[in-house]
Amino acid sequence: MNVLRISASWVCALMLSACGGGGSVGDPVGTDTTPNCSGACATATSALTVADVQLIIAQAVAEANAQGARATIAVVDRVGNVLAVYRMGDPTLQTVLLSTTATVVVDGGLEGISLPVPAALPFPLDDQAAIAKAITGAYLSTEGNAFTTRTANQIVQENFNPGETNQPAGPLFGVQFSQLACSDFTSGFNGVGPDAGPKQSPLGLSADPGGLPLYKDGTAVGGVGVITDGLYSIDKVISDLDTDVDELVATAASFNFAAPLDRRADRITVDGKVFRFSDVEFADLTSDPATAPGFAFLTPADGSLIAVAGYSDGTVKAGTAFGTPTSGIRPDGGIDFPGQDAFIFVDNADQPRFPPSDATDGGLTAGEVQTILAEALDVALRARAQIRRPLGDNARVTISVVDTNGAILGMVRTRDAPIFGADVSLQKARTAAFFSSAGAAAFLTSLPDAQYPLALTPRSVTLGNYVTAAQNFLADPAALTNGAFAFSDRAGGNLSRPTFPDGREGTQNGPFSKPAGEWSVFSSGLQLDMSLNAILQHVFFVATNGVVPPVGSNCAGIAGDFSVIPPVFTPPAVNARVANGLQIFPGSVPIYRGGTLQGGIGVSGDGIDQDDMISFLGLHNAGVALGGAINNAPPAIRADNLTPQGVRLRYVQCPQAPFVDSAEENVCDNK
Repeated sequence: MNVLRISASWVCALMLSACGGGGSVGDPVGTDTTPNCSGACATATSALTVADVQLIIAQAVAEANAQGARATIAVVDRVGNVLAVYRMGDPTLQTVLLSTTATVVVDGGLEGISLPVPAALPFPLDDQAAIAKAITGAYLSTEGNAFTTRTANQIVQENFNPGETNQPAGPLFGVQFSQLACSDFTSGFNGVGPDAGPKQSPLGLSADPGGLPLYKDGTAVGGVGVITDGLYSIDKVISDLDTDVDELVATAASFNFAAPLDRRADRITVDGKVFRFSDVEFADLTSDPATAPGFAFLTPADGSLIAVAGYSDGTVKAGTAFGTPTSGIRPDGGIDFPGQDAFIFVDNADQPRFPPSDATDGGLTAGEVQTILAEALDVALRARAQIRRPLGDNARVTISVVDTNGAILGMVRTRDAPIFGADVSLQKARTAAFFSSAGAAAFLTSLPDAQYPLALTPRSVTLGNYVTAAQNFLADPAALTNGAFAFSDRAGGNLSRPTFPDGREGTQNGPFSKPAGEWSVFSSGLQLDMSLNAILQHVFFVATNGVVPPVGSNCAGIAGDFSVIPPVFTPPAVNARVANGLQIFPGSVPIYRGGTLQGGIGVSGDGIDQDDMISFLGLHNAGVALGGAINNAPPAIRADNLTPQGVRLRYVQCPQAPFVDSAEENVCDNK
């Protein structure tokens, strides 16, 4: 194991992802049995109470004690408010290593971070790991699907399924670097109690088994996350069943709040492959959660509630009710989207956060933005869902529109869309607009170096090197400098994989990816490096209880000085056009007026082909409705005209039999 090495010149920090394997059949005892929920079961009382949270913690503690383990347990509501964090044992003895394997072998990114280091850097990390797991279970799940961090593990790796050679990357490759605290979309703890979300995650989305969703009366109400084993990692082998203590304790915690069996990930397929939910069931537990001692019977010998800077004040809170103004997401009420089942984001005063607005660059008008959002919403409401049950349900997504400056011009959701798709849809919209612009190269070269203080070879990475790599890879010295080509997220994602073509063994990496030996889910390439310093700053803010100042609302442009302990960070000197970070899996296209870039539209929350279709076809339909005033990129400049290494890039891919109300096929052709 690589431990933190302290010298006069540098220090440490951390970040994200997974551990797990196999499939399961489910146990009806302790699960939610409410029938027929598909987006309409949530009410003003659908929320976790203080008593619920206490019961969840008590059940987890009983199983941890039965396993002889010291667990850190976090509980969140559906929009990410942290309702409690409970730690068992001495935090200085609960070292957490961030690594894709128990022995660090990848040299770069966030690999190898190990905290705390007693007497040198006594900064705990277990609380951040548990919160990230809980948020992941909550954010990936809805009334139509229940996903876990083990599900996430399956869909973020370099092959889908992990371990299957010559297979493309997971459908949500790169999603781990979303929901970041540096995002200008997510928010942190207000110091008082739960309020309007979505909320930030300290480590993005997690793929380390031990994060599960929580349900009441058929609707998702939150998540629970557990770490006991000191390894925040991934599971590279999913062909077996693991006895994972983190997952056992989280399973006990979820008793009587467990996902409905027919909504679990192991009832849902993509590309003919069944998703994973958990490798353990209630029958595998050592304790009986039905007879666990209540929260009032826990003693200091068991553990205690803890405060976590930016997340919790150390008390137990009740959650918000999803779909009500207090959660930050509510029905539009026919104001901006009359006649459509639309939901919007609101602030704590119940005011819309992102109504259709005029562009800051003089391009799109508020009316055009409203039409784009409404037409994309209409496509979503007709689209056949990929990752929901019952079969035949419509897609549930978030849709975002931005201008060329990255300013948010409008956001809208369908009913019961997963929370993770909100921040991700915004990332996708900004990424498409950014890589399609004439100033992408100049922007990247203006950013400070990404710092790797904990790599096997501590060093910095110059972001401008990715520009040079792209120009060489595309055999175009003007690439990213002249806006000559329109890049969707599918096209940019092609260039962000550790093999090119995607999944082909023995080939070189794409120019925005790390090469073999440096790539991992904790070391992805440009996507991570652009936000790395901001991620590290937030890790230290939380771990030092605010000694390091909080990160601002900008993931790009922060400089880090690791020559002192704790390190010093400098706010961005640039106005980031990708303020919440890049995203590298499909679901966005740039917006044009004739041949002039106007911004981007991003969609996230369902299958990636559905996300592609909703953005591409929604924009096309908006152009028709507006008499051709706006349009998709002219076919001649789309990135699928590029053939680097003799391989054509992809632009969009729309699903077969895409609609629930017609048998129409090939709906994206010739548009």
